[in-house]
Amino acid sequence: MKIQVALVKEQGVNFAIVIVKSFVLQSTFEANKARQSFASLFPGLPIILMAQDGSGRPTYQGRTDIVNFLVNVPMSVIPWKEYSYN
Repeated sequence: MKIQVALVKEQGVNFAIVIVKSFVLQSTFEANKARQSFASLFPGLPIILMAQDGSGRPTYQGRTDIVNFLVNVPMSVIPWKEYSYN
């Protein structure tokens, strides 16, 4: 399985942003399950989940201070990479 992830260091904070499907953000259970499954790939990093609506607008879920920062960051400047994940 391939996932799109951005590893970011901003204002002294390292974190991972993982793109997920919209239904994951609509369910606390699914969001927690996703975050736990990705934690082994990025140990010790806060994991922010991101989904896009039909027009490409992102919605973030995770640590509030990081989410508040990301809402003002254009998607085009986030350093996305593809990772293999089993």
